[in-house]
Amino acid sequence: MSAVVVVHGGPWAIPEDLAKASVDGVKAAARQGSSVLKGGGSALDVVEAAVMALEDNPAFNADIPYHTDRQRCKPVCREYRHGHHDTVGAVAVDSDGNVACATSTGGLRYKMVGRVGDSPIIGSGGYADNLSGAVSCTGHGESILKVTLARLILSHVEQGKSLADSSQLSLQYMGDRVRGAGGAIVVSPSGQWAATFSTERMVWASVDQDVLWYGLHPKEKLNEKLCQ
Repeated sequence: MSAVVVVHGGPWAIPEDLAKASVDGVKAAARQGSSVLKGGGSALDVVEAAVMALEDNPAFNADIPYHTDRQRCKPVCREYRHGHHDTVGAVAVDSDGNVACATSTGGLRYKMVGRVGDSPIIGSGGYADNLSGAVSCTGHGESILKVTLARLILSHVEQGKSLADSSQLSLQYMGDRVRGAGGAIVVSPSGQWAATFSTERMVWASVDQDVLWYGLHPKEKLNEKLCQ
């Protein structure tokens, strides 16, 4: 078993002028989580540190306000009207086999008063169980809530399917059933992991045995060796 951390920066049509900053942001967050793992931190410590790194990064809309300069105001508003809201998240398994998840969001503009999204709802925006794994979801909140996406993914895992297949099946079901799109990162108690999405792009990164994996486009899985 290997200790692993996986992070995501939200699934949406990330424009080219934000692509590099977004990729660099998740890579930095994954490295931050990995440093906590190497220091003997628990899975919960790891996901907290990783998500805090994403929240502190202005490339994401999870804490620091998204770009507000006049040049980007109109494009940003258009993105929000089409459902863009940078939910960020992390999952991890530590050396003891304990798993944890964390999900944070800056919310959705033009929402109904009193709306509660999927991020804080157990089984929808995230779920963790030492017997099956940990999941952090992102995407169209109402759709994720309707199918309880995080729990749905782990139910497939519990039936013996791989993490990637479980995520893909669940995202496909959400698309067919309620016409929603999104993404998910998953880690198992044995250290397996997957990052899957049904949107145009989703930025993600993982550190597994001193190798940093990351991607932005569908089926993209790049890697680089971390310095000791």
